[in-house]
Amino acid sequence: MAKRVFIYNHSRNQQHEKQQYAIKNENHKLLTAYLHYFCKMISVILFGAGNVASHLYNAFASSSEIEVSQWYHRDLSKLQVYKNKVAITDNLNALKDADIYILAVADDAVAPLSEALPLNGKLVVHTSGSVNIHDLDRKHKRGVFYPLQTFSKTAKLSFENVPFCIETEDKKDYHILKALALALGSPVKKVNSDQRRVLHLAAVFVNNFTNQLYRIGHEITESQAAEFDMLKPLILETAKKIQDTSPYAAQTGPARRRDSKTIKKHLKQLDNDEHKSIYKLLTQSIQHTHGGKKL
Repeated sequence: MAKRVFIYNHSRNQQHEKQQYAIKNENHKLLTAYLHYFCKMISVILFGAGNVASHLYNAFASSSEIEVSQWYHRDLSKLQVYKNKVAITDNLNALKDADIYILAVADDAVAPLSEALPLNGKLVVHTSGSVNIHDLDRKHKRGVFYPLQTFSKTAKLSFENVPFCIETEDKKDYHILKALALALGSPVKKVNSDQRRVLHLAAVFVNNFTNQLYRIGHEITESQAAEFDMLKPLILETAKKIQDTSPYAAQTGPARRRDSKTIKKHLKQLDNDEHKSIYKLLTQSIQHTHGGKKL
């Protein structure tokens, strides 16, 4: 039986690799066609200086198909490290002409910044997962260029692992945003504002909340002189498993198997009331999902 499963998975992996190769090949053709049609690099102006903006700049600067014409932030001190690499400005009235203006700013800043831009009929996009496309000022050609990934300034990231959720009001604008993502080697998906909000919400659960659980695990191990690094292979295997298995089917542990004896031991071990509450809540959630009884 084990041998059959191995052969099946190997075959499926080969099929998946062929599909990915075909997609990459088709994406390369689309990008080449776009650049040939316009006979120039895609020019962008970047707004913001946070994690997303910094990663986007580094990715854009590494691409031979993209030109970062300018980088704007109201506090130029945050861009000083880049001043010898790209034109920087804190003056909206000094903005250059570009194909795309990318607002990689806080959600609350998207609408007022788009309204303040002294532009008309230009393609202006934001990078937020939760802001509606119509929050951008209607004087612009509006779009969304949302990278569905977690960004930390100190963590290196390959944009081949960053899917872009794209939304535009005009079909032509979709093609230029798709070409921009393809120039980074990124996968692309057409996603409307409602779908994007759902993905952003789900992302908070699978990324932000999960990372908080990592922090709690780190705190527990450190307090008892155990090595958190010993858990890293488990973390990687858990993430790897759901590539081929549904999260429902992949669930294991004492809550899933209704091991009340182990659950009580764990609760007794926890001396932090907040950790204990989280343990109880997640145990109840797992047992509810899998038809078990509450604590």
